Amino acid sequence: MTTGGAPGADQAGRQGRPPRSGRSATATDRLQRLLALIPYVVSRRAVGLAETAAAFGVSESQLVDDLNLLWCVELRSPDPYCPIDLSYEGGEISVTEAESITRPLRLAADEASALLIGLRMLADLPGPQDVPALRRTIAKLEAAAGEAGAASAQVAVRPDARAAAEVQDRVADALRRGRRVHLSYYVPGRDEATERDADPMRLLVVDGRSYLEAWCRRAEAVRLFRLDRVLAVTVLDVPAEVPAGAEHVDVDSGLYHPSERDLRVVLELTPAGRWVAEYYPCEEITDLPDGRLSVVLRTPDASWVRRLALRLGEDGKVIAPAWLAREVTQEATAALAAYA
Repeated sequence: MTTGGAPGADQAGRQGRPPRSGRSATATDRLQRLLALIPYVVSRRAVGLAETAAAFGVSESQLVDDLNLLWCVELRSPDPYCPIDLSYEGGEISVTEAESITRPLRLAADEASALLIGLRMLADLPGPQDVPALRRTIAKLEAAAGEAGAASAQVAVRPDARAAAEVQDRVADALRRGRRVHLSYYVPGRDEATERDADPMRLLVVDGRSYLEAWCRRAEAVRLFRLDRVLAVTVLDVPAEVPAGAEHVDVDSGLYHPSERDLRVVLELTPAGRWVAEYYPCEEITDLPDGRLSVVLRTPDASWVRRLALRLGEDGKVIAPAWLAREVTQEATAALAAYA
């Protein structure tokens, strides 16, 4: 793009929404906004900065940042390098040379199937989403995709089967009515059931598991609760009160984000134990002779490492810290003695 501000599904949903405050947008939020921005401006020929910022629910400063980022984008059609001519001087945004991006979107078979499966999954999840609108969207996409979307109809998408239906229904009811919930929640790291009140924020599905994101009154912070670990849930006759500064958990990069305060663990893995480096986020991975690996990872839960080491058996061992290596050895020795 040349001077100092691309098509999205949430454009209409953002119009008229006030700018966000107290929450950091995720990378997905920004990508959706960038994809919608150019068609929004092109369809109006020229539009004011303030009006556009209000339509997309961001501040004018954030909108200018988006426009500056879009400056760097070049289209590959009709020419190999086809910059979009964009200007926002004088408080008014205008876009030219963007005809190729305004052409109707053509989905390949795998793209149409993935989109339709995702929409069906969203429609079937418990929560406050507009199910009739989702059903209408699915029907329109099926009609437009034709044979490209036919394969998706053969896929049955259901909510997380591991979570009790009663739990999912009660959590969805609390979200719809804006009510606080009381949870009996199992914490595997401590092998105990905890009791806590929480103010629901949203339902998520990450890696096939359902989670309740909520403001936990016990921790005084935002927490994610796996629904299959909720032992019981009671919807309280108390309005949910999520603090204004509470931020959604960014799940785009995974649920776990290591901290410098976490325990630094060094593991040595045999070829049969190399799956650990692929399954868990590692700070360092070093190849060793004979196909072995040395990995460094961080965790706030030493008991989790002990369980992992015992599970690995001869395919992995804890190198550091030394005290944790000794504990694993003692637990393994005690387990073997029980068999004797």
